[in-house]
Amino acid sequence: MPAELIDGVAVAKEVRAEVARAAAALKTRGITPGLTAVLVGDDPASAVYVRSKEKACIEAGMKGEAIRLPADTTQADLLALVDKLNADPTVHGILVQMPLPKHIDPQAIILRIAPEKDVDGFHPVNVGRVWIGEKNGFAPCTPAGVMVMLEKAGVRVQGANVVILGRSNIVGKPMVSLMVAASATVTVCHSKTRDLPSVVRGADILIAAIGKPEFVTADMVKPGAVVIDVGINRVDDASHPKGYRIVGDVAFPTVKEIASKISPVPGGVGPMTIAMLLKNTVRAAAQGAQ
Repeated sequence: MPAELIDGVAVAKEVRAEVARAAAALKTRGITPGLTAVLVGDDPASAVYVRSKEKACIEAGMKGEAIRLPADTTQADLLALVDKLNADPTVHGILVQMPLPKHIDPQAIILRIAPEKDVDGFHPVNVGRVWIGEKNGFAPCTPAGVMVMLEKAGVRVQGANVVILGRSNIVGKPMVSLMVAASATVTVCHSKTRDLPSVVRGADILIAAIGKPEFVTADMVKPGAVVIDVGINRVDDASHPKGYRIVGDVAFPTVKEIASKISPVPGGVGPMTIAMLLKNTVRAAAQGAQ
């Protein structure tokens, strides 16, 4: 029997409805949650993403602002802008869209964002807070969204063998901290893992975030496993009207015949990222009002 689909679009819709209710409650106290996204340069994918964040904020009854800067903006000028946003009480969340032009050090920018406004969850203070389980820390949006998807799908994480394929600071590493906090047994796989297919086959829950199209094949998945596909990859396909198609890190057509539950690409984890960003921003506004 094919796997049950974990519908990220539907779950994200639920989260965004919760965010809208929380934002409305804050408005009764004179607080409008505000997110400011900063885009440096004209990367097309980043521009689309920033516009979608701005639109999502407005739809949730929040203040959404996008500041667009030219590609030759200096690091000093970008840091000065971050300082200005840090000091603005109407801005509760700050997001500097990556990637940045090569002459700007992304870590220097991340470190400059006030931790209480770091709704991306990348500042070392928030990384530490999430690791030790402090409730006021912000987890990165994609792994946080994965946890919500699993919860909504009725997947029991406690005691499960979880294999995370990928060790990035954006997904893999924070995914470990959230899974450990949920009492899972966690293994992280990467390019140096020995006999990787065998390790992956031991997963009750597999989270693929390696950035390689359709890397996870059916023979790497234990029958009945839950598979979450974080990957978004463009592959050439002459039969497609656009000349390409979007696929995940999992070979979906075959793996769905093996897994018990699986998230599709597109329509899986992707929609959750913006939903969790809105949720973090509303929480930042609420924490700032305490």
